Amino acid sequence: MNPVLNALQFRHACKKFDPERRIPEQTLREILECARLSPSSFGLEPWKFLVLQDMELRRRLRPACWNQPQITESSAVVAILARNATLEADSAYVRACYDRRGLPEEKITASLRRYGDHLENEVKPLMSLYAWASKQCYIALADIMTAAAAAGVDSCPIEGFEKAAVERVLGLPEDDFQVAVLVALGYRAGDQTPRFRHDFDRIIEFR
Repeated sequence: MNPVLNALQFRHACKKFDPERRIPEQTLREILECARLSPSSFGLEPWKFLVLQDMELRRRLRPACWNQPQITESSAVVAILARNATLEADSAYVRACYDRRGLPEEKITASLRRYGDHLENEVKPLMSLYAWASKQCYIALADIMTAAAAAGVDSCPIEGFEKAAVERVLGLPEDDFQVAVLVALGYRAGDQTPRFRHDFDRIIEFR
């Protein structure tokens, strides 16, 4: 079987972690490297990954996450942060992302103009920059969970949280990075719970 399919067969939203088992540092770093290599729109990498291992911090975080035990029982929690203001077309961050490509100035100028037009015509009429960046953060989330599963590490994506309260606990600045989603990583305690999916032919259509 395709190794990715093997990993996805293993993966489930783990609700009960073994609090005594820790992820080896090298394994955790490899999982996070997969997040770093995730694709993003215009190659702007609109994210940051906060790896929360300090137990006191996670105890303070747990009430803001509907008191879910995964926050404190897992080996680590990754808070995936989405960029906001620094995704504007005239920001120093966006300019630096284009400069690193080593293109002639006229091509960079044209690319920045195209990017700005895309924001104004396609992104902003439909959503905030935070929402647009968050969509891309979910690509990295999927890569984290798949990479973890390939290494025999369990995961649980967590959207059930109070965003403002989480950001206060993490001490995030109000003008840029905001929490998009959390993911707990560790090792399951007990058997995997049943998983339900629609049949292949019901949700996949070839044209």
